[in-house]
Amino acid sequence: MNNPDQDTLLSTNFFFKEQVAFNRGKVRDIYTIGKEHIVLIASDRISAFDHVLTHPIPYKGQVLNQIASKFLDDTKHIVPNWKIEEIDPHVTIGFKCEPYAVEFVVRGYLAGHAWREYRSGKREVCGVSLPDGLKENDKLPSPILTPSTKAETGHDMDISKEAIIAQRIIKKKDLDLLEKYSLELFEYGSQHAYDQGLILVDTKYEFGKKGDKIMLIDEIHTPDSSRYFYKNGYENIQLKDQQQKQLSKEFVRKWLISNNFQGLEGQSMPSMPNEFIQEVSQRYIELYENITGDQFEKRNYDYVSHSIEKKVNEFISTLKD
Repeated sequence: MNNPDQDTLLSTNFFFKEQVAFNRGKVRDIYTIGKEHIVLIASDRISAFDHVLTHPIPYKGQVLNQIASKFLDDTKHIVPNWKIEEIDPHVTIGFKCEPYAVEFVVRGYLAGHAWREYRSGKREVCGVSLPDGLKENDKLPSPILTPSTKAETGHDMDISKEAIIAQRIIKKKDLDLLEKYSLELFEYGSQHAYDQGLILVDTKYEFGKKGDKIMLIDEIHTPDSSRYFYKNGYENIQLKDQQQKQLSKEFVRKWLISNNFQGLEGQSMPSMPNEFIQEVSQRYIELYENITGDQFEKRNYDYVSHSIEKKVNEFISTLKD
């Protein structure tokens, strides 16, 4: 088997025309160009439990970037967004926005973190009450907003809408609008997934401001920000108390948990075997093809850094601050 690092974009270290800042996130490399623009490069790094894992995943960045690019285009009628153009399978250029310090997580089903909280006996998540008698992956009575604070380091923390206002993180007027946008985006994503034979289980949105204008930023409805089930067989699997097949990172989290890692102090991150890395890559590609209905076209990684640098610098020359 080939070494999985041979066909990946692990990280970048460019200095583009008019570049004024650089920030490396868990999975994205973000370059600030002048006063108004950013270059967002979706690497093939993968994170879980707020830690970057030891091996990159082939084609993951391409999947994230191209799914996000599609949905940014498709949801402009709901809320404006930061995207100007996707110029490479791994790269999108857009407007620089001042981000809100909250992630807007919308849940339609009891899964992942919310299920772990519920299983521990809690019947409230982010100030939202949940009924007794639910099982893992059950559909909720209606979609709920469960915000979290964005942590520079360590774990993001759940927070209620009331606490967001009380702590003056976001003004109530903006928060009401952001909640409306989040639920409308989730409704759109859910219908699109349903039409493609999938269930959008939960997802997160991030927003920012460009001047006085609220914009959707970062990614949308990707396997890193969202959880999907297959629609076909969902009901029977629930009746049998079996695990749903997930097109998301949750199966990576479960693999880590089974290998005694949840990002807690004193725990050592396990090394993913090559076979598992390839399985993760295939799941990302599978989601791309299921959610878009298009065949995934694997990019050529030969001279990928040179190609990205050339495309970005050419596009920057066309921008006006």
